[in-house]
Amino acid sequence: MVDPSPSESTAPHIGTLNEGSLHAALKAHYAIPGDEFEVPLERFVIDIARRWGEPDELLIEIQTSSFAAMGNKLDRVLGEHRVLLVHPIAVRTTLERDGSKPRRSPKRGSIYSVFEELVSIPTLLDHPHLELDVVLVEVTKRQIHDPKARRGRGGWRTVDRRLETITSTERFATVADLTRLLPPDLPPTFTTADLAADGTMTRDEAQRLAYCFRAACLFDQVGRSRAGIEYRLSF
Repeated sequence: MVDPSPSESTAPHIGTLNEGSLHAALKAHYAIPGDEFEVPLERFVIDIARRWGEPDELLIEIQTSSFAAMGNKLDRVLGEHRVLLVHPIAVRTTLERDGSKPRRSPKRGSIYSVFEELVSIPTLLDHPHLELDVVLVEVTKRQIHDPKARRGRGGWRTVDRRLETITSTERFATVADLTRLLPPDLPPTFTTADLAADGTMTRDEAQRLAYCFRAACLFDQVGRSRAGIEYRLSF
């Protein structure tokens, strides 16, 4: 289990800004002595600033939700600063609700879940100042019953996510690094069905991947058949 508490050397300096437990735990995991936290930059606030103001400065942003919400911030910050964007994906989730025992959620993410976010900004990794860490995690999701959830019919609303374990981290320094996620031995011309054929990703994930790869000029669309849009690698 990952200790979500920051180390002794970083704890006094880490602010929370009402952040959730998962965000706070990842920020503590990435922090090293000397880092600065919640650093104002124009109208934005940076989670972690490392070697702030130095030639090798690095800004670290923990994004536990939609990439689309980061668009304006990244557009402004990336012009003059290097940024490491950290995004967690829950590969296993335990649901914690009052009045019942914790239970395992049937929903499981994977490395390919990152394309759910990248479709919002598919050419994001093409920027030379940006790197992306996809952090695969196990979490406990705290939920409360909310009669207003699900259009007034009542349901469960998530109020917090707690980090339990980091299982692995995958870094993408360039858009070309995403090609590591392609299945081996693709035919010269292929569809999203071919991408999903070995079971490592679903067809929906394959379609999101193809959209992002086409936007990033990694796929060329070459035709259409009864099986769907046909692509070729462009590299």
